[in-house]
Amino acid sequence: MEDPVTEELAPPPAQGEEQHPSLALANSAMALPGGRTLDLLGTPAQTNHWLTQRGLAPVDAGMREMCAAQLRSLREQIRSLFAARADGVPALPAAVSAINDAMTRVPTSPLLRWDDTTGPYRTAAPHPTTAIVDLALATLAADAADLLTSPAAERLTACGSPPCTRYLLRHGRRHWCSTRCGDRARAARAYARRTEQR
Repeated sequence: MEDPVTEELAPPPAQGEEQHPSLALANSAMALPGGRTLDLLGTPAQTNHWLTQRGLAPVDAGMREMCAAQLRSLREQIRSLFAARADGVPALPAAVSAINDAMTRVPTSPLLRWDDTTGPYRTAAPHPTTAIVDLALATLAADAADLLTSPAAERLTACGSPPCTRYLLRHGRRHWCSTRCGDRARAARAYARRTEQR
């Protein structure tokens, strides 16, 4: 059985996560060496924290398990699409539908309001928690769609250091999501060479 680990043991953000919150979402669950796992969306409180860090929910949003489950489900659909793109294979139609459903679930524009004294203005309506989650899902889905259809998608790759399961936007020859994964991959190659020479 895999032991869960805490967020403090997580590697630093993979290349591209800061520009693309959908990449950060895809990487919010990861396999670590030693059979350990890390899920930054494992509980409603962790989900609220993750969304708050990215400006997608207020600190006091009050996430429930249903909300966390919706975000974890979208994460799996995005991971499926990233894997298909990185491997150059057709995407699962259900994953494409999930992204489109999330994007069309909420309006993306601020609403028009009218104040009798100051006149018209635009603002987002106050949202119950479920609407906050719907807006976050739409934002993340739109970012995934933008990334997958942008020139940057050519650089989308899975980390090349097993057991890591994260994705990154490759720069140059680097195929690892972190220095830690790069060191592990180099050590594995060196070990394989020494073993082969014997």
